[in-house]
Amino acid sequence: MDGGLVAFPTETVYGLGANADNPDAVAKIFAAKGRPAGRPLTLHLGPSVAPERWGFIDSRARACAVRFWPGPLTLVVPRRAEAVDDIVTGGLDTVGIRVPNHPVAIALLDAFGGAVAAPSANRTGGLSPTSASHVHEDLGPRVDLVLDGGACPVGIESTVLSLAGDTPVILRLGAIPRSALEDLLGRVDVRGQTAPHYRPNTPLRLGPPPDDGDVGVVSFRDRPRGFSGTWLRGPSDPLSYGRELYGMLRTLDAADHGLIVVEPVPDDPAWESVASRLADASNTG
Repeated sequence: MDGGLVAFPTETVYGLGANADNPDAVAKIFAAKGRPAGRPLTLHLGPSVAPERWGFIDSRARACAVRFWPGPLTLVVPRRAEAVDDIVTGGLDTVGIRVPNHPVAIALLDAFGGAVAAPSANRTGGLSPTSASHVHEDLGPRVDLVLDGGACPVGIESTVLSLAGDTPVILRLGAIPRSALEDLLGRVDVRGQTAPHYRPNTPLRLGPPPDDGDVGVVSFRDRPRGFSGTWLRGPSDPLSYGRELYGMLRTLDAADHGLIVVEPVPDDPAWESVASRLADASNTG
């Protein structure tokens, strides 16, 4: 990583990585993604790399790291200003750090031995990539190297947990459920994202699927007889649904219908992160 961009698989989605100690390399991430300046990036570390070099790790962060790393949890902690450039943190006094749980990512990050700044390897605001082919489709020659690790086994992004204040706050619901964090930390608040994320190019609406029409559908029911659009049956459990979510939406995007309709998922804590992604993907999210 001598100044180039490497897309690599994690258990959640593919990341677009650059040497976090090289501001010029990190700037290429923003250019490749069309990402607005000033939005912070997450530092990805290998399991053998100590996070204390980049952030202040208190007892809560240490407990989370022991319980959930390697894994799909990003911890936002006070930054060490001398160790993290402003282009990575967006000028904030905090930094997001995570240790992904994927053999290709672990091999890359441990071999590198430093911090890799890496958002998802897609155009900003669009559907996250869960395969190497998605990265090629979205970013093409903007990436110097794409490491193909197959399909991501989790399929939705990491949970982002801020430990910068007295009360832990989830900044993004994700693969680690809120209940697991509350079991460890006690009270955990949730604050949603404000910028549009995870949206297909085709308008998406949450609601009951129509009987017919020029639409793409994700439903828990079988395709109705005579339905002329594209009908995908979603998995009945939240883990499988999350793993397949972005792939299903990309399939419907490619079908070039005028609308995507997704049947709402169950109102249940186990589905909370998937429901959050679908709300973000819809026109009203």
